[in-house]
Amino acid sequence: MAIGNLRLRDKAGAGLWLVVALFVVFAAGSGAFPTAAQAQTYRFTGIQVSGNERVDASTILSYAGIARGETVSAARLNDAYQRISDSGLFEFVELKPRGSTLVVNVREYPTINVINFEGNRRLKDENLAQIVQSKSRRVYSPSMAEADAAEIVKAYEQLGQLAASVTPKIIRRSDNRVDLVFEIREGAIVEIERISFVGNRAFSERRLRRALSTKQAGLLRRFIRSDTFVADRIEFDKQVLSDFYMSRGYIDFQVLSVTPELTRNRDAYLLTFNIREGQQFKYGNISTVSDLPDIDPAEFQDVIQIRGGGTYSPLGIESTIARMERLATRKGLNFVRIDPRVTRNDRDLTLDVEFALVRGPRLFVERIDIEGNVTTLDRVVRRQFRSVEGDPFNPREIREAADRIRALGFFANAEVTAREGTSPDRMIVDVDVEEQPTGSLSFGLSYSGTYGAGAAIAFSETNFLGRGQYLNFRIDTGTDNSKSQLIFAEPAFLGRDVRFGFSARYAETNGQFDANYDTRSLSISPSLEFPISEFSRLRLAYTIGENTLHNYQGNSTIVAAEAAEEALTFSKIGYVYSYDTRRGGLDPNQGFVFRFGQDYAGVGGDQEFIETSALIGLQKLIMAEEVTIRAELEGGVLSMMGNRNSRVTDRYFLNGKMRGFDGNGLGPRDLTADDEDALGGNYFAVARLEAEFPIGLPEEYGITGGVFADFGSVWGLDAPGNVDDSFKLRSVIGFSIFWDTAIGPLRFNFSEAVQKEDYDKEQNFEFTISTQF
Repeated sequence: MAIGNLRLRDKAGAGLWLVVALFVVFAAGSGAFPTAAQAQTYRFTGIQVSGNERVDASTILSYAGIARGETVSAARLNDAYQRISDSGLFEFVELKPRGSTLVVNVREYPTINVINFEGNRRLKDENLAQIVQSKSRRVYSPSMAEADAAEIVKAYEQLGQLAASVTPKIIRRSDNRVDLVFEIREGAIVEIERISFVGNRAFSERRLRRALSTKQAGLLRRFIRSDTFVADRIEFDKQVLSDFYMSRGYIDFQVLSVTPELTRNRDAYLLTFNIREGQQFKYGNISTVSDLPDIDPAEFQDVIQIRGGGTYSPLGIESTIARMERLATRKGLNFVRIDPRVTRNDRDLTLDVEFALVRGPRLFVERIDIEGNVTTLDRVVRRQFRSVEGDPFNPREIREAADRIRALGFFANAEVTAREGTSPDRMIVDVDVEEQPTGSLSFGLSYSGTYGAGAAIAFSETNFLGRGQYLNFRIDTGTDNSKSQLIFAEPAFLGRDVRFGFSARYAETNGQFDANYDTRSLSISPSLEFPISEFSRLRLAYTIGENTLHNYQGNSTIVAAEAAEEALTFSKIGYVYSYDTRRGGLDPNQGFVFRFGQDYAGVGGDQEFIETSALIGLQKLIMAEEVTIRAELEGGVLSMMGNRNSRVTDRYFLNGKMRGFDGNGLGPRDLTADDEDALGGNYFAVARLEAEFPIGLPEEYGITGGVFADFGSVWGLDAPGNVDDSFKLRSVIGFSIFWDTAIGPLRFNFSEAVQKEDYDKEQNFEFTISTQF
C-alpha cells in the first residue's frame, strides 16, 4: 500500500505500523504534519487493478471491500491489503493511492507444472502423491507446500524414520509456471533397542513384551516394522497393557508413565514402561436381583457362568450381561437393562457382583445409515446388527455389532456411533467404514520332509463381489502328488446365521510315500453350518465322489485285490459337532476344543460304511504364562458295511497326526510282499502332549523351544491275508524349535521313537509350518 509518496509492501518485510510511525515522526519533525482528517482518510472515485491474469478484477475488488466514492481510512486500506494478501492467490500485493484513484497492483502465484519427489527410497512416488494436497495444474501455494512437507515427514515417522526432513522448492518455468520439488532426506530408521518395565512383579518382562504391538529390534529387523519407534503406537500399547492386566484380575493397574530415551548414538530408543500392578482380585459372591416386580431373577441367575473364587475379568461381566439381555429379548422383555453392581472387599481381595435387572430408557432404532462402502453391499454390514429399524435401542448390542463389523476384515477402519433421531426417543445409528483390499493372488514354492518339494498358485477373496462371500481356488503340485480345490462359502445363507459351503476337490498321487500304486480322488460337497449355543456349532454335509486305485506294481495280494476294483464311487451324509472356547472363552490362559463327527456312506454309490471321528484338545498357560502346555486326544473308526472291504484309499495312516514316523510309516504291513506295502487300518488313536517355553534367546528373535511326546497306533483290517493287524502301541519323544518369521511360523522337530515295530519307518527330523492350537 502507498500513502502519499511512501510505498508499503508487506512482502518486502516492512511492517505497516512501523512505516506509519516513521512517517509521523518525519512529518512532525519537518513541520509539515497534516490535519487528522487529511492524514487518515481517502476518497477514491476510481479503482484500477493491474497485474492479474487468471483472477478477475471484480474478485480482487470483492476482497478489498472498498466501494467507489466511499471515504476510507488508512486502517481500512491496511485491512483491504490484508484481505487480498490472505486470499492465497497472490505472491505480491500493492495498494497505491494516486490522487482520486486507488491502484491495486498484484502478481499472481504461478500454476504448478509438475510435482516431483527426490531422495525418497522407502516411500514410492505414487504413495507420496496421495499424501500431498498440492496438485499439477493448480495454483501454487507456499503454505500448502509447507503443509505437504509436514505430512510427508509424518509418513516417515510412522516408518520409524524420525530424522526425515522435507524441503519444498520451486523451479520457475515460462508462462508463470513452476515445477514443485520436494527434496527428501529420509534419515536412518530409529529402532527400539530395548523395552523394559518398572514395577512388574506378577509377570516377567518377557511375557509383557509379548503382549505389546511394539517390538524390540531383532534378527529380522529389516522386515519387521513393529520394531521401529512410532509415538502413536505407545498409546495403543498402554491400552493393551491395561487390558492384559484387567483380564487377569488386576483392577487397580496403571501405566504411570512411558519414557522413550534416545541412545548415546541417537540411532535407537530405550523404551521404559513404569507401571503399578496392584493386587489380583477374584470373584466373590455372584447374585442377581430385579428392580422390576414382574421379572424373576432366578431365571437369569441360571445363565451366569462365572463362579466365586475365579479370577475377576471384565470379559466375564460383559459376557454375562450379554447372555442376560439375550434371555430378556427371548422372553419379550423390552427395555430391560442389566446393571452390574460391584462391591470391593479389600480384606480378602474379592469382588462381589450383583447383576440388577432395571428398566432402561424407552429408545428405538429409527434407522441405520451406512457410508463409505463402495464395493461392499449394505446388507453385508447391516446383518452384523441384531437390531433392525423399529427395535428397542440397546447400546451394548451396537458396540457388539461394531466389533463384528471390524472382525469381518473387509475394512481398514469402521466407526459405529449413535445420535438422536427425529424425536428424543428415536436413535440413528451411523456406520462409517473405509474399505481395504480383500483378495489375494499368490505363487509359491514349498518343501516338506513328508511331501517333498512343491509349487502352488492360489487365488483367495474374502468379500467376493462385495457380498461378504468367501472364494478360494488353489492348485498344489509336489514331487509325487498334486491337488486342486475350489471352496465357496456364504456366511449368511437366506439371511440367517447359517453358513452355506460348497467345495470341490481333485487329487492325484504317483507312488507317494514309496507306494507301488497311484491314486486319484474327486469329491463335491455342499454343507450347512450353524451355531447351537455360545461356543458350539453343528455342520451338516453331503459328499459325493470317486476314489481310484490303479497302476499297482507290487506283489501284495491284498493291495492287488483292492486295485483290481479301480474306481469306486461313494455318496455320504454326515455331521460334525464342535465345542470351542479357544477364541471366545472367558479364561485368557486356557482354551478347550471338542469335535465329534460321523459320516454314513450308502446313499447311492459303490461303498457303504460309517466313519466316526473325535478330537479333544486343551491348551493352558502356566508358570506366570511363560510356559504353554497342550494336550490332544484324537481317534477314528471306519466300519465297513455290505459285502465290500475297506481299501488303502479309505483307511487311516496317521500321516500328520503322529510325529516321528515317515509317511505311511507305521501300522499294519503286508510282510509277505517284497516292498512290505503299508496297509493302514480301520481304527486309530493318538495322544499328543507338548510344552512350549523360552530358551533364553531374546524374544524379539521369535525363537522358542518345546518338548513333545506322542502315543498312538493304527490297527484293524477287514482284508483277507496273513497280516498282524492287532493294536501295537507306538511312542515318540522329541524336542522342537519354533521360529516366528516374516514368512510364517516355522517348526523344526527332532524326534526319537521309543516304542515301535521293526517294520516301521522313522523320520527323526521334520520341518513344517507351525499350526496354532
